Amino acid sequence: MSGTTSDGAGAASGGAGAAEPVLGEGGGAGSEPSSPRGRLRGAASALRWVTAAVVFAVAGTTTAYGIGRLDRGDLPGLAAEAGGLWEFPRLSSPPLPSDSPAPFADEDRPGAHHADPRALVLPAPKGAVEDRALRGSDGWLATEDFLSEYVEPDRAALGQLLVDTGLRHVTARGWTTEDGTRTRVYLLHFGTAAVVDDLFHRHMAGLNVPGHRVRGAERAVSDQDLPDTTGIEEIRRSVYDETRPYGREHVRQGYLSAGDVLAVVLQSRAGTVGTVPFLQTLALQSQLLT
Repeated sequence: MSGTTSDGAGAASGGAGAAEPVLGEGGGAGSEPSSPRGRLRGAASALRWVTAAVVFAVAGTTTAYGIGRLDRGDLPGLAAEAGGLWEFPRLSSPPLPSDSPAPFADEDRPGAHHADPRALVLPAPKGAVEDRALRGSDGWLATEDFLSEYVEPDRAALGQLLVDTGLRHVTARGWTTEDGTRTRVYLLHFGTAAVVDDLFHRHMAGLNVPGHRVRGAERAVSDQDLPDTTGIEEIRRSVYDETRPYGREHVRQGYLSAGDVLAVVLQSRAGTVGTVPFLQTLALQSQLLT
C-alpha cells in the first residue's frame, strides 16, 4: 500500500493559537456558540463535563451539575483524579476556504470537512514530548504507519478495507506526558460521511469488541460505563478498554465518526491509563471536528 497524498489540500494551519495555554478553552473570534464552528468556544465547558462525568461515574452520589461547579480540590478523595486534566494550547476553528460551510452545516455535502485536515488534529498538551514522526511528510502520514498500530492478520484486512473505501488522507499527532502516557490521535479522511458511517458501524466499532485488534491490547472490550463527554450529537463515539491482566502497557482506544472523518485515539501507559485525560482527549478532538 502506498502512503496518503495531499489530494490538493492547502497549506497546514495549526489548530492552536499563540495565546497562553489553557485547558482547551478556545473559539474563533466572531463565532456564535450555537453555530457548528462556534462550538469550539464550548471546549472549556466540555472539560468541565469530563471532570464532572468521570467523578460522577466513580462516586455516583451527587449530581454532575453540582460537581461541575466545584474546584478540583473540593472533591474529597477524588482531587487527584480530577486533577488529571491536561493543559492544552488555546484551540480555535481552522480557517475554511471562501464560501465553504462548516461540516455539519453543509446541506449539499453533509458532514464534509472543507478545512485542511492537518489543522483538525488535536495538538499536544503543555509539557508533553511530541512524537514528531507522526506528523509524517508535510503533515500527511503514510497509511502503513497508521496500520502498524494493529496486529496481523487484522492489519492486512484493515489495510485492504481502507483501500476499498477510498481513504484519502491520514493525519496524526502523538505525544508522551510526564507520567508516561503515550497518546496517538489519527484522523482518516474519506470522500463522504456515508462511507465513514458505514466503516464505523460495520467494521471499526463493534458492539462488544473493536473491529480490529490493536497491538498490545488484543483482548479489549467495550467500555460502556465510560461517560460520553463530547456532547455533540453529530459525532458517534465508541470506546474500548483492555481486559485484565494488562500486557506491558494498559491500552485504551476510542473511535469517533465525525462526518467524512474517522478519528482513532489510542492511549497506553505502563500501569493504568487515566480516565480523565482519555476522556479529555476524546472531547477536545470531537470539538475540533465540528
